[in-house]
Amino acid sequence: MLKNFLTDNNIAFKEVNVEKDTTAMQRVVQTTGKMGVPQSEVNGTWVLGFDPNSIMNALKN
Repeated sequence: MLKNFLTDNNIAFKEVNVEKDTTAMQRVVQTTGKMGVPQSEVNGTWVLGFDPNSIMNALKN
């Protein structure tokens, strides 16, 4: 759902598969304290889960 939302709204993104990249997984967990996915970093703000409103608000900053 998240990738579809970003694509539909012409929002560029870089996908990182934390199941395949354990270093990235460790970095995300250390940064956010959360293990859930998806997690999105938008302009320095971390958004957990599929939360379009939070993503759009972070893009405004």
